[in-house]
Amino acid sequence: MERKLPKKLNFVLTLLFILFVAFLLYLANEKLDEYVLRVVRLIAIYGVMAVSLNLINGITGIFSLGHAGFILVGAYTSALLTLSPEQKMMSFIIEPIVPWLANVHTDFLTATLAGGALSALFAFLIGWPILRLSGDYLAIASLGFAEVIRIFALNAISITNGPLGLKGIPEYSNIWWCYGWLFVTVIFVASLVNSSYGRALKAIREDRVAAEVMGINVFKHQLISFVVGAFFAGVSGALYAHWLTTIDPRVTTLGPMLTFYVLIMIVLGGLGSISGSLIGAALFAILFEWLRDLEEPFVLFGMRVPGIKGMRTLVISVIFILVMIFWQRGIMGREELTWNNIYRWLKRRGESG
Repeated sequence: MERKLPKKLNFVLTLLFILFVAFLLYLANEKLDEYVLRVVRLIAIYGVMAVSLNLINGITGIFSLGHAGFILVGAYTSALLTLSPEQKMMSFIIEPIVPWLANVHTDFLTATLAGGALSALFAFLIGWPILRLSGDYLAIASLGFAEVIRIFALNAISITNGPLGLKGIPEYSNIWWCYGWLFVTVIFVASLVNSSYGRALKAIREDRVAAEVMGINVFKHQLISFVVGAFFAGVSGALYAHWLTTIDPRVTTLGPMLTFYVLIMIVLGGLGSISGSLIGAALFAILFEWLRDLEEPFVLFGMRVPGIKGMRTLVISVIFILVMIFWQRGIMGREELTWNNIYRWLKRRGESG
């Protein structure tokens, strides 16, 4: 039997780690330039997206492709609640905004929670019928939901401002809001996964029929997981909208393609691993920004190469394909980066050295 660290030591190490990360975030907020700081904030937003999708896809085993729909719902809901009545009146040019939204104005926390709650409600309404499906049928149905939400946003002009989108959204997503919500998401999902409920979700992932025979209500557990994942997807959408400061439904920033970006994050990090989700989100955010130079003219071996629009997406897709072929488990597989696992790894290294 392998030795584990005492619970008190685990708690102390975790507390020290949190304080250390908070100190690093303070330094980053004070010392880094605005562009790098935006990338640091984006890592946290992607982290919330990745952990929420991993709960659905990696831990519960629901092959959902509709995550971008929940993110979009959270983004629009929070943006409409934080925009002032004057901004709404100036933005809605084609048709005036509906009266019940015109004068509504709330703080960022309330707007974020409302975005998550509305996304969870949508997840419940669509999850009730589509979770009775499985495999490819479930994936297609969930992808259809994301596309329906995008088309609705384009055409519900008096609610979403249609193709003009929303501009002038306050940039509330500072480093503390982003990493604060990431911390809440990780703690909540990790607690859920390590509970008896989480063990039931893993059993459903491994063998749905066997889990049902053991007395687990598969549909109920899947639906709750779907709703919880959608809530945090809505929260990430709120953070993303207030990071972008604009929502344009005509571009792919908040379209169905975003689901595939988040899928790349969780597959790269490891399906079923919360730690892997965070690592995958960080790598994706850094790579995606670093590869931006490929879309601008650059010099390669003395030759001037014109920038090709969409090239970074192509490179990311190639990396994803290579990971799927040669490294299917991802970076972490289904393992977690815990103090006990780090201790075991160091002990093995010491013994082998």
